[in-house]
Amino acid sequence: MSAELSKLRNLGIIAHIDAGKTTVTERMLYVSGAKHRAGEVDRGTTTTDDDAEEAERGITIYSASVAFPWKDIQINLIDTPGHVDFTAEVERSLRVLDGAVIVFSAREGVEAQSETVWRQANKYRVARLVFINKLDREGADFEEVLKEIHERLDAKPVALQIPVGQGPAHVDNPFRGVIDLVTEELLTFPGGKEGREVVAQPIPDELVETAAMWREELISELSNYSDKLMELALAEEPIPVDLVYSVLREATVHLQVQPVLCGSALHGAGVQPLLDAVSRYLPSPLEVPPVEGDVPAGKGTSGKTKGGGKSSQAKDVTKALRKPDPSEPFCALVFKILPYKTGDLSWVRIYSGTLKGNSRVLNSGRDKKENVAQLWKIHASKKEEQLEQAQAGDIVGIIGLRDSVTGDTLCDSRAPILLEAIEFPETVISMAIETESTADKKKLADALEMLRKQDPTFSANENEETGQTLISGMGELHLEVIQHRLERDFNLSVKVHNPRVSYRETVQRAVEIDGHCHRQINGVQHTAKVTLRVEPFETATGGAIVTNSLDHGLPSEMLSVVLEELETAGPGGGVLGFPLMRIKVTLLRGEMHETESTEIAFRTAANLAFDTGLREAGTVLLEPIMNLEISTPDEHVGDLVGDLQQRRAIIHKTDNRGNHTVLHAEAPLANLFGYSSAMRSLSQGRASCSMEPSTYGPAPDEVLAKFL
Repeated sequence: MSAELSKLRNLGIIAHIDAGKTTVTERMLYVSGAKHRAGEVDRGTTTTDDDAEEAERGITIYSASVAFPWKDIQINLIDTPGHVDFTAEVERSLRVLDGAVIVFSAREGVEAQSETVWRQANKYRVARLVFINKLDREGADFEEVLKEIHERLDAKPVALQIPVGQGPAHVDNPFRGVIDLVTEELLTFPGGKEGREVVAQPIPDELVETAAMWREELISELSNYSDKLMELALAEEPIPVDLVYSVLREATVHLQVQPVLCGSALHGAGVQPLLDAVSRYLPSPLEVPPVEGDVPAGKGTSGKTKGGGKSSQAKDVTKALRKPDPSEPFCALVFKILPYKTGDLSWVRIYSGTLKGNSRVLNSGRDKKENVAQLWKIHASKKEEQLEQAQAGDIVGIIGLRDSVTGDTLCDSRAPILLEAIEFPETVISMAIETESTADKKKLADALEMLRKQDPTFSANENEETGQTLISGMGELHLEVIQHRLERDFNLSVKVHNPRVSYRETVQRAVEIDGHCHRQINGVQHTAKVTLRVEPFETATGGAIVTNSLDHGLPSEMLSVVLEELETAGPGGGVLGFPLMRIKVTLLRGEMHETESTEIAFRTAANLAFDTGLREAGTVLLEPIMNLEISTPDEHVGDLVGDLQQRRAIIHKTDNRGNHTVLHAEAPLANLFGYSSAMRSLSQGRASCSMEPSTYGPAPDEVLAKFL
């Protein structure tokens, strides 16, 4: 499977829902010869949307990996979902990819989830190309989308192509091809859906002036990145095509520009040039920086907690780099797990070294040896071909891992390294679930555990007080898909109850509180005093943080006990039982008794001070707020605005796109259950909406009163 590293491209296709990602993937497979017939989303015949739920809904839910050749390169491609409820699939895919193609609809332009995936690509420093799709649609506007990419995403898009015509066949100037600004040719795609042929012709006379203007803009932008190109441009001398290609590649790999191509994937237009651009401009594993990780002192796994987070010993950790070289020590990241009854299939990206089947590796975050029983090439979400070995740059499936989960590092036990784990957003919605019969309760628990292992943004917990099982996820659609999977894949008949919002708690004001312990336990006196300050505080992670401002007064062993107790109490529930966030707890003083102070006494005093502090500081209930972007025909704006106001929404701005108005708003999640149906009803089915978690905000008093 392993190709020469310079000829390998690890690539993701990402976008807002309905921009055409899966169609682009299908067309790539078809024009490369990997498929004899291109699948269609509407017919449920696509390669990557191979789950029954995906085929039924016509959307991508799970990321899927396919490998195929294009000319002299090998492409590992991951197709990802566009719906915000499944954003974890995008997050974990971008974490392990070297490049991405971001797809935009020429009609809808930059949408809410487009911004999210662009930010994720920035976070992981992924080089990217832009493909403006659906130029054959009514209302397509290439220039407007290009402008939005520049302004809304703070990006540097450079057009390598411009469309010839825009819109469907019945308009005056329909889309019929693209002009390549680098080679200065008109490209047409005469075969349409079933064609693989690209016809290059001279640019028609009536378009020469327009093409020259766009090319001048391209050369002007690229001159910023090459002195040689600038000299040729200033001297008005011909600029070699190969020079333009090399400058573009260098600027793209270093995240300085994003080349823009265009077409209509559904009608087979523009995909071959896009694949050529993937080959020319996106980096191979050799061109991305070496991966960096922690090498703990001593055994190689100290200084890390079980989940991969840093402990208080992290100061002992040193950094190490792993180059994408098969001769380096082995190092890989688990980024997805597909549970099977016969054994989980773990998807891994190998960053360095070589991995062989029937070998053993170290999970450095958990300090456990793992068996690599089998290596598999992945096609969509299935095993396709067993491999003897894989090396740096490869994305493969492993069977045999028992303890590894998404985000874990696998490495050579003789050269341990711990890579940065993948961070996933917190769940925002919960619902109670139960089986129709008590006999199925154990079966439900096993099924939920399998689903939790597969999806890091899904959780399932049993409420100790009520005995109910609560499942939590990223949105209504997410939990609906989970419910259908339980019924279809696990043959479980389940009942679900109304969705529940995942509230959080913080405090209103800062207070200083003493906690006293003066108790006799089993005839032994326990005495201690602890003073804390509890206050509202904006933290980077949003959770509760514990700090120590105590210089003296407590021996180190007692100080450790108090801080440990506060660390444990911090993430726990507040006065109303919801998790705490945006709160800071500071240890100010501690007082010991000469003979009666014990660990138990200090734990008790710290807990009493913490609980009392939460009550005296006043409770603020925080509710999840969602970002909304609603696109509607102008005539329905009034009805939708009125409905949003009833849902406590704040409308920040409105944009006009053709005869549509786009509303940008924020609203509490609790008021958005069933919103999609209400929106369709108010707009006669013509409005569309996307939403994503934004932040947590204080809930009004009437909501707080329900929990007091």
